[in-house]
Amino acid sequence: MSPHLLVIDDDTRLAAMVSDYLGAAGFRVETAASGEAGLARLAEAAAREPFDALVLDLSLPGMDGLEVCRQLRATHDLPVLMLTARGDATDRIVGLEIGADDYLPKPFEPRELLARLRALLRRRVAPRSQGSKPPLRFGRLEVDRDARVARIDGAERALTGHQFALLVAFAENAGRVLTRDAIMNLVKGEALEAYDRSIDVHVGRIRAAIEDDPKKPRRLVTVRGAGYVFAKAQD
Repeated sequence: MSPHLLVIDDDTRLAAMVSDYLGAAGFRVETAASGEAGLARLAEAAAREPFDALVLDLSLPGMDGLEVCRQLRATHDLPVLMLTARGDATDRIVGLEIGADDYLPKPFEPRELLARLRALLRRRVAPRSQGSKPPLRFGRLEVDRDARVARIDGAERALTGHQFALLVAFAENAGRVLTRDAIMNLVKGEALEAYDRSIDVHVGRIRAAIEDDPKKPRRLVTVRGAGYVFAKAQD
């Protein structure tokens, strides 16, 4: 079945353009002109025909994209691509920190939007088509690659798709210092070309999920001037 996509954007002309372009590429696209309407549509579709991905404008009237994303992450784990016309990188970083998987500045080329969405969806469905992989265990931490969840003492920790893919790359290479280039190679096919610009943000979010004290990380450690290393021995 073709991917089911929701676009939340108050720019009706842009939403129509995106809908037409992605529809021609094989997507089934619905649109909503406000955050409130978008969340309502997500809730309605959840039980019958859930969406596979969300394109979310940051600058919405009333409830903005950041608040939509924050509420969404309480109940949904679908990939979120955030659109932003703002030049301040802080807005994009905050979006990533609260659960967006990627962002795309406006104006954008429709082909780039399509490529990024396909990358998000490939990452989401790829594990289902691969053979079963045993969970990776590091002390109290379990990284379940089949279920795509991380657990501490059996309790699931919230991570976006990009963050989990990055955690898996670290965990599968525990004890090895990974440079930015090495990380890019390891997550190739799961992340986007612009992914390196948000690695540090995602690392911070991973630490918030798996570290006892994110300010003093013991599992995912920074190696100054080199990159990051995931500790083999953990409590």
